Amino acid sequence: MDTENQTTNESQELNETEETKSFAELLAETEVTKDWLKPGQKVEVMIVKITPEWIFLDLGGKTEGYLDRRELSDEDGNVSVKEGDKIRAYFLSSRNNEKLFTTKVGGGEAGRTFLEDAWQSGIPIEGIVEKETKGGYEVKISGDIRSFCPYSQMGLKREEKPGDYLGKRLPFNIIEYGERGKNIILSRKDILKEEQEQQKEAVKQTIQEGMTVKGKIVNIQKFGAFMDIGGVQGLIPISEIGWSRVGDINDHLSVGQEVEAVIMKLDWEKDRISMSLKQTIADPWDQVDNKYLVGSIHTGRVLSMTKFGAFIALEPGIDGLLHISKLKGDKKTKGGAAPSLVVDQTLDVQIEAIDRSAKRISLAMATASGPDEEKKEDRDDYRDYMGKPANSLGSLHDLLKDKFPVKGKGEKR
Repeated sequence: MDTENQTTNESQELNETEETKSFAELLAETEVTKDWLKPGQKVEVMIVKITPEWIFLDLGGKTEGYLDRRELSDEDGNVSVKEGDKIRAYFLSSRNNEKLFTTKVGGGEAGRTFLEDAWQSGIPIEGIVEKETKGGYEVKISGDIRSFCPYSQMGLKREEKPGDYLGKRLPFNIIEYGERGKNIILSRKDILKEEQEQQKEAVKQTIQEGMTVKGKIVNIQKFGAFMDIGGVQGLIPISEIGWSRVGDINDHLSVGQEVEAVIMKLDWEKDRISMSLKQTIADPWDQVDNKYLVGSIHTGRVLSMTKFGAFIALEPGIDGLLHISKLKGDKKTKGGAAPSLVVDQTLDVQIEAIDRSAKRISLAMATASGPDEEKKEDRDDYRDYMGKPANSLGSLHDLLKDKFPVKGKGEKR
């Protein structure tokens, strides 16, 4: 019995503790918004009701706030949020126990009233970019108040076409407020950085390595193309554009083009995403056994000439080597001169051997009447080429272009 009484007492004490804790938590929730909100303070709140004029916000407990519906509406009056959504807003003021919030200070007399508060509290304001001026842009805020935004503060990086901003309504922060509002300097950098971080966090939850994603090409450089996926950019290196060697990326991609790519590597600490376009395309080597039989003849194009021989493109991503020993003229031909080949020339070649694992094809001239006598050094070079395993999955031309110098058109071999 003593044991049962002890257990019962402990259970009652535990329940009382939980009830007390619960009551304390409820009390804290009802008072959480009483004194802690200060003008300019940012909070995350839930939308509880949308009316034709106002959007009401749940601040915890029985306290509500509100903001102008127009702040979250487009030009046609369509609201971009719904009840139950969470948004970030700034506390603006409290009147008659009603708490007014804003996502940005807009125009008109109300906006003008809060300009100094916006500067002191870091609340974004809305402005229209009127024109370019020396060193930046003239921006109209709160109806007719002129302000200035330097080029360096308009974006995270200098835009190539600064005129694209003209006429646009954009959010800004006031970084200088002088002469009672007669000298106002604006910036968009912090706003854009915050948007970028939010987009990054959202994308983090949706992508992973090995996934195929859709995006748009936003920038092309010599070393690769940058692709935008939901506000975050990834790089497609030039080696991952296609299975064949890519000389000029602009021949394959253009800014604004929508493409699909495979995510190869994610490095969120360094903000680097590596992507591959060619991995969305079938590897041409998967069909080599069916298309290129030993002894069959095909038409190819000369990619380059080296001391090792001629690299012949049979199709994009499939290259073969016409070894220097195979370029010697037939002994029966007067003088035994080697046939003359130049880059981009087309010719018929015969498949001599295929090394599937190393992705290498050995070729011979289709018109060859028989094997030529080879010098020892030619045989050694040839055996070294066919016997040495590949270090990458590139074409033959890509594998050996660095090891054996390429000669241009018209150069003597």
